[in-house]
Amino acid sequence: MQQHQELMDNPMEISYATSSNLDLPDSDIGTTVRQAKAMALEHRAMQPNQVPSSANLFWQWRSKISRMSTVEWMEMMLPCTRWIRTYQWSEYTQVDIIAGITVGIMLVPQAMSYAKLAGLHPIYGLYSGFVPIFVYAIFGSSRQLAIGPVTLVSLLVSNVLSGIVDPSDELYTELAILLAFMVGALECIMGLLRLGWLLRFISHSVISGFVTSSAIVIALSQAKYFLGYNIERSSKIVPLAKSIIAGAENFSWPPFVMGSTILAIILLTKYLGRTKKNFRYLRASGPLTAVILGTTFVKIFHPSSIAVVGEIPQGLPKFHIPREFQHARHLISTAIVITGVAILESVGIAKALAAKNGYELDSNQELFGLGMANIFGSFFSAYPATGSFSRSAVNHESGAKTGLSGIMTGCTMGCALYFLTPMFRDIPQCALAAIVISVGMSLVDYEEASFLWRVDKKDFLLWIITCITTLFLGIEIGVLVGVSASLAFVIHESANPYIAVLGRLPGTTVYRNIEQYPEAYVYTGIVVVRIDAPIYFANISYIKDRLREYELIVSGTTNHGEEAERIYFVIIEMAPVPYIDCSAVQALKDLHQEYKSREIQIAISNPNKKVLLTLSRAGLIELIGKRWYFVSVHDAVKACLQQMQSFYGPLPSVRDAISRQQQQGFTQKLWKQEDGESKSDQEPLLPPREV
Repeated sequence: MQQHQELMDNPMEISYATSSNLDLPDSDIGTTVRQAKAMALEHRAMQPNQVPSSANLFWQWRSKISRMSTVEWMEMMLPCTRWIRTYQWSEYTQVDIIAGITVGIMLVPQAMSYAKLAGLHPIYGLYSGFVPIFVYAIFGSSRQLAIGPVTLVSLLVSNVLSGIVDPSDELYTELAILLAFMVGALECIMGLLRLGWLLRFISHSVISGFVTSSAIVIALSQAKYFLGYNIERSSKIVPLAKSIIAGAENFSWPPFVMGSTILAIILLTKYLGRTKKNFRYLRASGPLTAVILGTTFVKIFHPSSIAVVGEIPQGLPKFHIPREFQHARHLISTAIVITGVAILESVGIAKALAAKNGYELDSNQELFGLGMANIFGSFFSAYPATGSFSRSAVNHESGAKTGLSGIMTGCTMGCALYFLTPMFRDIPQCALAAIVISVGMSLVDYEEASFLWRVDKKDFLLWIITCITTLFLGIEIGVLVGVSASLAFVIHESANPYIAVLGRLPGTTVYRNIEQYPEAYVYTGIVVVRIDAPIYFANISYIKDRLREYELIVSGTTNHGEEAERIYFVIIEMAPVPYIDCSAVQALKDLHQEYKSREIQIAISNPNKKVLLTLSRAGLIELIGKRWYFVSVHDAVKACLQQMQSFYGPLPSVRDAISRQQQQGFTQKLWKQEDGESKSDQEPLLPPREV
């Protein structure tokens, strides 16, 4: 007990057993017994004023805050000061202005189209592309991200609000504005509490499957403007398909021909802008060109069968505090889904653009910037906005260097609201629908599905599950099922970690997975395993079962009546183990007692500082014995071989060890040979075999 107390008082003064000479030739093991000596693992002593580990994060944060200068405070609170301080006026001004105006020209028709998709009047799309852009330019950390209304968020807004109130009711608009406030508040909270890491559990396969199925629903929901008759508003493919088929007798040719023509023009300009360097500008101007052509046709011929947008209020949005908070509880789940989708889309795009332009991006600051944009936007009649992939790509390709491009986009939207809205009255609704459908077609990610099928069937299964459930059960259920499936896969992988049996590469002291390196050999009576995961309550039972399985497989093999192999040592390589919890420590204690009753010794190799401290505090180091903790696997194997020679007599000869290789089962893949074999007899390291 006294020794244990000393160990607890000085947990970092732990000795590791190691061989006296790491360059000891293999041939010496079989002839001479060399005693292993204890080598202290030294760590920097803890200073009197050093903070305990449990409070490290808080004290590190406090220390960082206390050392921050005024400029650093400004950069943290207002990220725009980072590029303002270093702005190169002669080099950046022209490209930022051109990029901002280009994105603004692209955003005007898109904003109206997305508002129609959301079930709102087109003016609210223009409002959503105005104030949030200015706010994001101040609080956002990305310099090229173009925010505003997007297709997925618009579809989510329509899907939820149409189930609460009719889109023609004024309450519908109020709830959409309230939703923007709620989404902004959630994003700000996640940013301030630095909770962006939660979204890492959502697989890219889930996002891709969700986006693909949503794109199909988006395209079908806009079919009514092409077909000339109303269809049921739904986020499920079956009701949409039934509604389209049921109303086929009301089909009208004029909107179909005009919509298809405009869609073809948009797709052609997008293709030319993507593939031809000289026509790059067409990618941004395609939607506007198509809308201008459609509007011109309507103004000249006045076709009665083609529906138009109608009157759009002129002027900038007025200050408007969100109301109808009594309905907030019905919108919480939707706000969470929209927040997740918005963050995944925006932060992913922002990180990619930051990497391409050579600056760092803080994900949590990005969340806060998006949240502030939505909160302030809700005060000026905007519905939820987030980063757009297509507009951000155009902004980057146009040469945008700083947030000034976003400010110019906002100015372009302001000019459109103040001067151009009377010209929007005769825009054909089929033209706006063509813009939405063209975006939806680009979101169908069949290439990703093909890639997942070739690379990882598990991820392909996630993609299929998410895609099918979103199509047939709706967007919210699809997201829920996809995220749940993703988490289930994560939990399964964590609860069933990979455990490798290690063998020694010939001619080296390196130990590697025998499945990956068939030429590696193991020693008779010793099993070396590596656990490639944290050890905690959820996976410790699986780990114990696997260790017992390895022992039984090895000890149960026989060779023509020979006595069954005997396992004397189990070496656990803990270098890949980042931490171990109390349940796992207790399970290791039980495993030690079980092995002890069968005269099997556990040895621990190379645990990290955190794991070592946990084992020390739990008394496991003293229970197993300090002499059975090693710096490397090779040291542990040598010590075990010495122990076997001392207590169990001479080791098997090389010939006997090699002959056992012929037996069926576990040892069929392995070379059993003693450490007394000379290097000249060892098999050289072979290159990996082709499959």
